[in-house]
Amino acid sequence: MNRYIPKILTDIAKELHRNGANAVLVGGAVRDFVLQKDVKDFDIEVYNIESYDKLAAILSKFGAVNLVGKSFGVVKLRVGDNEYDFSMPRLENKTGKGHKGFDIKVNPKLKFEEAAKRRDFTMNAMGWDILQNRLLDPFKGVDDIKNKKLQIVDKKTFTEDPLRVYRALQFAARFELDVTEETRKLCCHLVDSGALEELPKERVWEEFKKLLLKADKPSIGLKLMREFGILKYFPQLKALIGVEQDPVWHPEGDVWTHTLMVVDEAAKLRSGNEFEDLILMLAALCHDFGKPLTTKIIDGRVRAFNHDTKGVKPALDFLTLLTDHKELKREVAKLVEFHLRPLQLFKGNAKKSAVRRLSLKVNIKRLVKLAQADYFGRGGTDKNRFEAGEWLFKMAQDLNCLEKPPKKLLQGRDLIELGLKPSPLFGEILKQVYEAQIEGKIATKEDAIKLAKKLYIY
Repeated sequence: MNRYIPKILTDIAKELHRNGANAVLVGGAVRDFVLQKDVKDFDIEVYNIESYDKLAAILSKFGAVNLVGKSFGVVKLRVGDNEYDFSMPRLENKTGKGHKGFDIKVNPKLKFEEAAKRRDFTMNAMGWDILQNRLLDPFKGVDDIKNKKLQIVDKKTFTEDPLRVYRALQFAARFELDVTEETRKLCCHLVDSGALEELPKERVWEEFKKLLLKADKPSIGLKLMREFGILKYFPQLKALIGVEQDPVWHPEGDVWTHTLMVVDEAAKLRSGNEFEDLILMLAALCHDFGKPLTTKIIDGRVRAFNHDTKGVKPALDFLTLLTDHKELKREVAKLVEFHLRPLQLFKGNAKKSAVRRLSLKVNIKRLVKLAQADYFGRGGTDKNRFEAGEWLFKMAQDLNCLEKPPKKLLQGRDLIELGLKPSPLFGEILKQVYEAQIEGKIATKEDAIKLAKKLYIY
């Protein structure tokens, strides 16, 4: 483990030791090391330190310290572009609702096992003694990881923070773990008791993002949401359960089952850009929200006409339960509205102008990804190519409208150079010339200027 730890932290651990203190690496870094994943975030718990001020003074020798976490016994240390959290061991007792309703007592004399007892799951309750180069594992987190189990540390401390139910979802999905019976019962109890209602959506959103961005199979977490009873807080998701689909196109079953498959397919297409990936994953989750509103049996077949456009409002309602990010919600809604378009244009052998018009409404590159996930996220799809997506991607790329509409050939400054003075007429001229450009009637700036002259000037 020590070979993964930045040298600066080893140097700090030695300095702390000279002052009678002991530095223990805790949290995700130790867990990820045991899981044989990349070790990135380094949080250090400092034992037997004289005081918070003493800890801050020692750390100040190595970089810039931030004391905003004093009430929690936390010192943030910035060294170059890196920031590390140093904390003193503490106990937390629930005294009220919300994540601020805790009585926190910092006690540097605590033993590691006692401090680790407040952690949520055994895999997160391990530590690494930096100088002694040894693992501290009082709750057998290594065994649970090897056995692919997600197990709570302590029943009392676990139930004090209902956010841990959402953490169970994302951890189970990210590391493909089986949730133990005891953990399942506690999560269901917290949901049934209404404890999740005290959670601000900002905290829920952070766990939701981890589920969508870090899990290869987010469906694992979504299935647990259903099992734990969390879907009562997300009616748009719950409404998908049991909604029939045409078995010719969807042999996998109802809309809920299809959605889980689409989300897992979308996860394969993530790029590593958080904003782009969130748009894709949320669109995959929301893309068929219109089906519960539109599904009917017509002439013996299951139909859901206009479910794409009817799905926009429930998608926005769902997203509002999680975040106030306007641009994110707007871009997801666009993908929901147009998610059927790639197949429709391909089957209709659409003209170039139709592709250009589509680019005025939605980012085609994003749309192709969603449509691909939708295509492969169903049973009975034995093809390894999504021809409609490949066709649309290539067409939009050739037309320079893959990620944004075609750049306007004619600008206002061009009209000024032609001798026109700025006026309301400008907008009408530019609109008609751009319309001709979208239709493919003009292709160069010279063509645009000629058309402007023909229409309005000479």
